[in-house]
Amino acid sequence: MEEAIKSFNEQFLFDPVIVNGEKLTNHKNIVLAGMGGSHLAAGIIKSYKPGIDIYVHRAYDLPPYDDEFLKDSLLIASSYSGNTEEVISFLDEGLAKGYQMAVISTGGALIEKAKEFNLPHIEIPDTGIQPRSALGYSTIALAKFIKDDEILRELKNIKLDPEEFRSSGEELARGLENKIPIIYSSTDNLGIAYNWKIKMNETGKIPAFYNIFPEMNHNEIVGFDNVELSKNFKFIILKDRDDHKMVQKRMEVFEKIFEEKGLEVIKLELEGENTFEKIFKSLLLADWTALSVAKIYGSDPEKVPTIEKFKSLIK
Repeated sequence: MEEAIKSFNEQFLFDPVIVNGEKLTNHKNIVLAGMGGSHLAAGIIKSYKPGIDIYVHRAYDLPPYDDEFLKDSLLIASSYSGNTEEVISFLDEGLAKGYQMAVISTGGALIEKAKEFNLPHIEIPDTGIQPRSALGYSTIALAKFIKDDEILRELKNIKLDPEEFRSSGEELARGLENKIPIIYSSTDNLGIAYNWKIKMNETGKIPAFYNIFPEMNHNEIVGFDNVELSKNFKFIILKDRDDHKMVQKRMEVFEKIFEEKGLEVIKLELEGENTFEKIFKSLLLADWTALSVAKIYGSDPEKVPTIEKFKSLIK
């Protein structure tokens, strides 16, 4: 896991090729099916460009959209391993109904089917890392299908030094010992907060949760009136200078109220010259934090044995 973090910036050198790209026709929307780390790229791109028409499907078969919508869409089956059963079912049903299908994967059954049916597909490098660590590869691959030159150019120009965030991550992890993190962001940065949460879960092997401003001010905030229970949590706010001014004010008021209750709040500013830099710098900090959390508790940051056991029991 440590080597995957240290070499993360190299993923942006990936120059994806759409095999059978000439078969792509015009479409109004993109529907991406993926589970776990294989759908995270969509959230990242939506954080960069919130109005983009990407719909994420995280279940079996096709989403419950009407036939006309699906006919006007490019349906992308995304699975790092290529063997995720929910995503395979999405591809199979889409093929059976004649929709425009595409694939993003390192191999497995999805790439085999893509070759068998001459589907547009991108084969991303299989470097042996976990799907959640391959976010650079999957984001560039999805951007290639979107055909957005601005997104591709920004991704290619990202300059990151992963080591820059190691010490801050280690310090943050020490502050999280014996605490359950809850990560908050603005609605526009939901994809970043969600990534923080799953890194704490999968790499750190601890419970973690997330939510967004201003929605959480209308419900979740009241759940922490029980201060004794709430002392088990530590609240991490991802602050962004580009957030709506009232969202920024809500975050400040939240911090004030919670600190008056004696609850611990950490503010993390999203920093970078552009949106993608802010996103990936924050996620590198999350990576180092989660890795350090795993070390504190003596957990293996790489493997996910409970997920593997779960998969074996549902077969």
